[in-house]
Amino acid sequence: MEAAAETQRVQTLVEAGVAHLPARYVQPPELRPHLSRRRDATADRGGIPVVDLGPSGGDPVAAIGRACREWGAFQVVNHGVRPGLLEEVRAMGSSFFRAPMEAKLRFACDPRSPASEGYGSRMLAKDDGVLDWRDYFDHHALPESRRNPSRWPDFPSNYRDVVIEYSNNMKKLAQTLLCMISQSLGLPPLYIEEAVGEVYQNITISYYPPCPQPDLALGLQSHSDMGAITLLIQDDVEGLEVLKDGEWVQVQPLSDAVVVILADQTEVISNGEYKSAVHRAVVNAHHPRLSVATFYDPCKTRKIYPAMQLITKQSPLKYREVLYGDYVSSWYSKGPEGKRNIDALLINQ
Repeated sequence: MEAAAETQRVQTLVEAGVAHLPARYVQPPELRPHLSRRRDATADRGGIPVVDLGPSGGDPVAAIGRACREWGAFQVVNHGVRPGLLEEVRAMGSSFFRAPMEAKLRFACDPRSPASEGYGSRMLAKDDGVLDWRDYFDHHALPESRRNPSRWPDFPSNYRDVVIEYSNNMKKLAQTLLCMISQSLGLPPLYIEEAVGEVYQNITISYYPPCPQPDLALGLQSHSDMGAITLLIQDDVEGLEVLKDGEWVQVQPLSDAVVVILADQTEVISNGEYKSAVHRAVVNAHHPRLSVATFYDPCKTRKIYPAMQLITKQSPLKYREVLYGDYVSSWYSKGPEGKRNIDALLINQ
């Protein structure tokens, strides 16, 4: 997922002892985190809602519907994925980024393609954008026809087996959640899953090194995700923020929870009843941070459009049909630019 010109790894800059942020990483003043409106997370008891999927958690469909309508993001606990697997994935990612640069570069992504698999630092194709303060490893995990573990690290020795197990678990959890989201909209349980079609799943491990001037940088700029749903786990270092009513709300790390982020195609299918979550990652001067995002997306030949059952006189058609491949190409060519690309699909802008 490197762009056409090779970009130095952020971790290399930190290890070289850079004291001042290179110009390519300096955000414009209006996007800098210290100038944004940020809400005290304690006012929201840890930020976004937490939904218990366990048998004693009440009605998860109703709780998920409220969270989707009000936030576009929530955390789930008692989700059926064993906590040990979550910890294994985090430890495995940390182990990779602690490895010598020579070992990591064996798995570098193609610098000529904005969507290639592997170890990189830069996702977008354009050359004039501000860079994120992060390195990452992107795995193409589903469908199985595009899954090639030989492109993934072989250290630690169980790395590839853990990614496959995690991929399968995240697919199952995403399907469970999409069923509940469909039901919360009054649609048949399998509606969104069938609208998405064959799932394309990428697993991206992001590493955010300590930043010498965190008030000038972002680990990941403000954006909404392209696909249907994103499932994310993080370590115990704060950094993920979700935009709510014009204010940035910090998502408190919960070790056994999975963060659920609604993405653009689910907003289209819901005809705007649910909004995809605008989110970003901030960095700090003292502690590295690691997160693992699993993206559940349609294939590029899939056409996405609002559910006809949700079109009424009171709620008219809001979004144009979109070919998902065209949507992806637009995102990678121009980037989020702190905006929601989905707004270009609105019929009445």
